[in-house]
Amino acid sequence: MEFSFIPILLSLKVAIASVLIVSCLSIPIAGHMAKREFLGKDVVESIITLPLVLPPSVIGFMLLYVFGKNGPLGKLLESMFHIRVVFTLWGAVLAAVVVAFPLMYQSVKAAIESVDPNLEKAARTLGAGEFKVFLTITLPLAWNGVIAGFVLAFARSLGEFGATLMIAGNIPGKTQTMPLAIYFYSEAGMTWEATILVSIMTVFSFLVIYGLNRWGKGSKRRAKRGSLDD
Repeated sequence: MEFSFIPILLSLKVAIASVLIVSCLSIPIAGHMAKREFLGKDVVESIITLPLVLPPSVIGFMLLYVFGKNGPLGKLLESMFHIRVVFTLWGAVLAAVVVAFPLMYQSVKAAIESVDPNLEKAARTLGAGEFKVFLTITLPLAWNGVIAGFVLAFARSLGEFGATLMIAGNIPGKTQTMPLAIYFYSEAGMTWEATILVSIMTVFSFLVIYGLNRWGKGSKRRAKRGSLDD
């Protein structure tokens, strides 16, 4: 087993694809859940955030059961579209989406709930429909939470291990992301190679957290200056 930088590239591909999918799903769902009350809402919200507390191996088992060769969705995708998820990079993307979605969902939902409803009501009285209000009033005012969720989801997708191992496997050059490579380098006694990847992930994670904190403080200062100018 030789050292390779390919896991870094694969991890970035998985994280980027995951965040794009998570963003498309979490923003409308969080908007709906923040603004609507319906029977069973607590149950739905519990299901959405369940991956935050479930062990990654449990998530991986569930995905393998559903998307495996004999699973309901696995059979459907392979028979109709000739798409196989298990032991492919798409399996790693799917695992990352499932574990990262609750993080972005909670961040976006909290940001949307913090928007002043009077501003939305004012837009409605001027004739704006719900979709336009969401796009032009709610989403821009909740943008800080959206960006924070985006960054957290990206970092979580980059570090996903357990569920990825179960559904995508550890195939060097194909599905072996950085966390998987670190684990198997360590198992093989390749301490120096594992250290390189650990250092890269540690520095990157630190920069993500540091940048997010700095950006959040800057946003607060700008908002404070804006309120003083008014």
